[in-house]
Amino acid sequence: MDKLHTFYYFLDLAGTFVFAISGAAAAKQRGLDLFGIFVVAYTVACGGGIIRDVCIGAIPPAGLKTWYYLVTAMVAAFMTIGLYPIVERLYRPVLLFDAAGLSLFAVTGAQKALSYGHNGQVAVLLGIITAVGGGVLRDILLNRVPVILEKEIYASAALVAALIVVLGSYIKWLSNDWIAIIALTVCFTLRMLALRFHWNLPSFSKTKEATDK
Repeated sequence: MDKLHTFYYFLDLAGTFVFAISGAAAAKQRGLDLFGIFVVAYTVACGGGIIRDVCIGAIPPAGLKTWYYLVTAMVAAFMTIGLYPIVERLYRPVLLFDAAGLSLFAVTGAQKALSYGHNGQVAVLLGIITAVGGGVLRDILLNRVPVILEKEIYASAALVAALIVVLGSYIKWLSNDWIAIIALTVCFTLRMLALRFHWNLPSFSKTKEATDK
């Protein structure tokens, strides 16, 4: 399974890279300075993983002690600043890699929590946090409602992937590697179908509440 682990490694970096691009692009749109763009890009790329590692006791977090995460995020930020018109035209490819990164981070987040001896509930929650934590921090820094709290099927796709990892580890009907592949595939497919067919979770209008007042 060495090739499979190599695949995880490169997909992890690809997800880090694309998440950093999305953070840098959002920061640039809000008019932040150079330092602010770098901070937001790194936060989106590594924030979820850092929160997970702190929660499970993996100190210092991989996003801080491993140099290639920082370099990947900085390269993505530089590219976004220098090639912003091109980045805007790459909206669809970025969504594709974003879905891949979401899937990978949800799976690896849950797996890492389990490997540190935590129970299924902790693993599911930290799988979701790993996948979406950086985006939540980005939205907080940019003073807007986090996307995952609105109606998009995003965090819910990460939830499904983390649940598959946890259930697979308990039932042991397949090897961990195959369970990870299944979880990745399900999460990625769900996210892409949601984008393609505009699937959303139910939301509640504020109109009635405002009328009642």
